[in-house]
Amino acid sequence: MSFVEFTGNARLDRRTKNLTKRVGPDDVAIIDHADLDRVSAEELVESGVRVVVNVAQSQTGRYPNPGPLELVRGGVRLIDAPGADLFETLSDGELISVRGASLYRNDTCLAEGQMLGVRDLERALNDQRARVTGALEAFAENTLTFLREEGKLLTEGPELPVLGTRFRDRHVLVVARGPGHKRDLRMVNTYVRDFRPVLVGVDGGADAIVEAGWKPHVIVGDMDSVSDATLALGAEIVVHAYRGGSAPGAERLERLGLRYHTVSIPGISEDVAFLLAFEKGAELIVAVGTHFNLIEFLERDRAGMSSTFVTRLKVGEILVDAKGVSRLVAPRVGLWPLVVLASFGLLAIVVAILASPALRSLIEDLARSLL
Repeated sequence: MSFVEFTGNARLDRRTKNLTKRVGPDDVAIIDHADLDRVSAEELVESGVRVVVNVAQSQTGRYPNPGPLELVRGGVRLIDAPGADLFETLSDGELISVRGASLYRNDTCLAEGQMLGVRDLERALNDQRARVTGALEAFAENTLTFLREEGKLLTEGPELPVLGTRFRDRHVLVVARGPGHKRDLRMVNTYVRDFRPVLVGVDGGADAIVEAGWKPHVIVGDMDSVSDATLALGAEIVVHAYRGGSAPGAERLERLGLRYHTVSIPGISEDVAFLLAFEKGAELIVAVGTHFNLIEFLERDRAGMSSTFVTRLKVGEILVDAKGVSRLVAPRVGLWPLVVLASFGLLAIVVAILASPALRSLIEDLARSLL
């Protein structure tokens, strides 16, 4: 970035996905986001913000995280100041200055950090890729723990509400706020026009459906990132409850006067969407912005992500990622090319699993659980 000093309004939020909705080129974004993920990086770049100060480590080394590199390549100055008390000393909207890698209010230095450059981030990313085995083993152990504690809920089938939306023998498009979801939605425009799938938005993914010019039929999630306007469009709403039945999202819907169903399933909300479509008899599930590979799983840093791995095994060959759909959406292309694509993807996953002793053990335990 060319400037030596930048002055702008401080915009603070510990939830980066909320902050991206209200920052712009004249602001300095203050975040608290260890391992800044790619989705947040993409949205920060799209916001036009020029400086981001992170009071956590943007890249901890826990797994190969490309988010900070994408942010910097997008022209944003990224400054790490781990432990800085900016959330306590600054007010939202306050005028501050960035000089080099330091943050000032008037002439008082509030924090001194480290500016992360492209070359340093590229080098760190390459080193992290070489150490991914440790993260893979931790993920495998996490999945085994999930199978022991919660696997029966998936093998026996969850208790789901009766919905007015018909899923049986139809295509279902599940949209989540994940890496590249906006690009993927543009790719499937022709597919949506030709196949008219059931449109299921996972939290903020419902807003993405509306931005693409459509209306969601079903909205699934804990309702922490979907807008009031989208919730009011008339879609059926399924609130994802936490373990034990607590559903904070229900309080918001009650305030809005909206009807909803509640589902208690371990894992994350996109798992609920997949299982809902699968159990209701969908012919094909096309995923947009969902977590499709190990790095995307590790980015979330949640114990519940292991359920996503197991859910994909359960749903099987009717699930295909939208990244491949754009090549197969000519009007005369039918179902079988999509199924073949999904089958090859599943085969690649199986080959990778069998190459790892830790994951072979995981699959054996899974097979015993399913019997």
